[in-house]
Amino acid sequence: MRLSKEQIDRYQEDGFLLVESALDGREVQRLREAFRRDCDVPGPQRVVEDDSDEVRAVYASHHRQPEFAGLLRDPRILEPVRQLLVDEVYVYQFKINAKPAFGGERWSWHQDYVAWRIADALPAPHQVTVGVFLDDVDEFNGPVIFVPGSHRAGLLREDRREGTAKSDQHLDPDDIALTPRQLSALVSEHGMVSPKGPAGSVVFFSPEIVHGSALNMSPFDRRLLLVTYNDAANLPSWPGEPRPEYVVCQDTTPLRTLGAPFLDTLEGAAL
Repeated sequence: MRLSKEQIDRYQEDGFLLVESALDGREVQRLREAFRRDCDVPGPQRVVEDDSDEVRAVYASHHRQPEFAGLLRDPRILEPVRQLLVDEVYVYQFKINAKPAFGGERWSWHQDYVAWRIADALPAPHQVTVGVFLDDVDEFNGPVIFVPGSHRAGLLREDRREGTAKSDQHLDPDDIALTPRQLSALVSEHGMVSPKGPAGSVVFFSPEIVHGSALNMSPFDRRLLLVTYNDAANLPSWPGEPRPEYVVCQDTTPLRTLGAPFLDTLEGAAL
């Protein structure tokens, strides 16, 4: 998949781009199965909801499940990323956010790059994040909401809120949330947009775009796979020990695109 000039211009203007049904139903089902397997793997990479044992997020699934390892090099994913960023990219972070039916929690309004600058001393916002819908996404099951064009406003905060830290290794959106005044001013100027579509749809978005989401009160799950690619010349410069490998990938080798869709490649290798 190659993006058109119109699509690239739209991404640069809005800070995000939705491509509906980029993956087919069979591929989505295999990714769901891989996610279910990975949720059963114990370890610090699993984050659960505050008031239950429901999985809120899982990190670095591509280290454990071959479907995800292939997906991040799939030409329908990696080639558009290279068009939007640079040719030489690597995976900076891989996680799956899961909003279970009847209670998946909200994510505060924030800009991703703020967290990476604070935690990893990442020099510049030279990233593209790819969100893959593992479920149908509609207005009811807690979709991500973007403030289009907000990526052109620069960083809206540079510090971590006092008294919010739950972990030294992980920054929650609450730690770097915008104030109501900031958000109101942005929305007054730019409005809000919530990309929706069938499972298998893909959204590319900027590390500086303001986004958040409401809790999932519906009877439908909303699982969102998120791969952040970083410019291979834009490496973190930690003052001390780097964050754990499951949070921030240490392998900065530039990725090479698969010659076929990830599932075809995986099944071909199995044969």
